[in-house]
Amino acid sequence: MVQIKTPEQIAKMREAGLVVAAIHEATRKAAVPGATTKDLDEVARKVLADHGAKSNFLGYGGFPATICASVNEVVVHGIPDDKTVLKDGDIISIDCGAIIDGWHGDAAYTAFVGTGHAPELLELSRVTEESMWAGIAAMRSGNRLVDISRAIETYIRRQPRPATGKYGIIEDYGGHGIGTEMHMDPHLLNYVSRKRGRGPKLVPGFCLAIEPMVSLGTARTEVLADDWTVVTTDGTWSSHWEHSVALTEEGPLVLTARDGGRAKLAELGVTAAPDPLA
Repeated sequence: MVQIKTPEQIAKMREAGLVVAAIHEATRKAAVPGATTKDLDEVARKVLADHGAKSNFLGYGGFPATICASVNEVVVHGIPDDKTVLKDGDIISIDCGAIIDGWHGDAAYTAFVGTGHAPELLELSRVTEESMWAGIAAMRSGNRLVDISRAIETYIRRQPRPATGKYGIIEDYGGHGIGTEMHMDPHLLNYVSRKRGRGPKLVPGFCLAIEPMVSLGTARTEVLADDWTVVTTDGTWSSHWEHSVALTEEGPLVLTARDGGRAKLAELGVTAAPDPLA
């Protein structure tokens, strides 16, 4: 069952989303050469405490940290520790969430550590982020869930191929509904699958975490012995971008973006919904 939210509930999710945005800002500044992934986790914990919010990652299925810190070939669910030291030239995807009064926010971004990154890494992150925004722009009343999947996949497939030969759209993980829980129906693929059909129709009150994950090679992944860390099977590096988005009567509202998605959606010819907290 898809949980449909009222405007009041979406406003509460916006509060949680702004906490997630604050975590992103703080961890991005802290993701420098010499920092450990545990350092970043501690930064996130402080932001949550400062905002009176709870973590929806810590303890989820036994997950031992506040953020997922996924470095280089790690796609998602990297566990922060004091042994993983960031180096110049690394990329890291940080995924995190927050709970305010029982309502969840969830978002991820890819950051570049230091300098000297290969052009294909810069382009990988750009393509992944832009495909996310293409999916968000497709979140319109009357569309179906598959229209978001199609927009993401189409954007990626239309980009020039990287030097490695192709972009791999990760198959085993995707977006999801969000609300009173972090992961809810429906599951959102980042590509079109005929087996899944068209999915539910999008209506106001629909809330989704839209999150493409793309590698410089394979679409396939494996889970390491810790039962969490997901890596590409060929060792190619990957990027992960995510925003939580609410569909309102006035259009999409990007709950985890500071400006509600207004600037980026305007570039795509879409008007973002007014911010209920403005």
